[in-house]
Amino acid sequence: MAFQGARVPLNWWQRAAVVAGSAVGAALNPARADLVAALGETTGGFAFQRMLERMERSPEGQRILAERPRVTSSAMSRAWDLPPNTFGAAYAQFMGSRNFSPDDRPPVRFLESEQLAYVATRAREVHDFWHVLFGLPTSVMGELALKALEFQQTTMPMCFLSVAGASWRLKPHQRDALFREFIPWAFKAGNSATDLMCVYYEQHLDEDLEDVRNKWGIIHAPALRKK
Repeated sequence: MAFQGARVPLNWWQRAAVVAGSAVGAALNPARADLVAALGETTGGFAFQRMLERMERSPEGQRILAERPRVTSSAMSRAWDLPPNTFGAAYAQFMGSRNFSPDDRPPVRFLESEQLAYVATRAREVHDFWHVLFGLPTSVMGELALKALEFQQTTMPMCFLSVAGASWRLKPHQRDALFREFIPWAFKAGNSATDLMCVYYEQHLDEDLEDVRNKWGIIHAPALRKK
């Protein structure tokens, strides 16, 4: 299948420049999804290859690779019609309450392999499913906690760099909670959960949210407390 946007081949010094520029920019403004995406692509080649290999060994992962589903507003439209206890309804509420669209994800640009480009696209598009499953908000604190869990699951350097580079934006009591409570939770939850890149989420939307959490070994995030 074709992916939106042209992929850009880079030589070593161009790649280094993109890594440096996107790392600094993402640390200064974590909301810049394009910079976070560029950092993930230019530093995550080995991690994406390992994800691909794990998906190829998993029956459900094999179906994902064969069918290459995309998380788009059209594909996810039925989630808004599902009963309130379902995984799909929880996803619809999460997206709708924030006025998010799954179509807003930036395209993959810096991975030349078609297979790895799809794996990177899939990792990017299932991010909001993980927010729903682990009960994390989209605040800076919530995103950093989820990035730590993503690092445990995927070993993507960008996830580690995001936590290390953006934690300075937190207030002191939030930073303390991140490293004392949420980072340990993230590593425990990431280790407990099934391989989340090998889950065909679209085929489980009509299942009960708590049932899929139990089936996939999800440990809900600690509550974010105000000071």
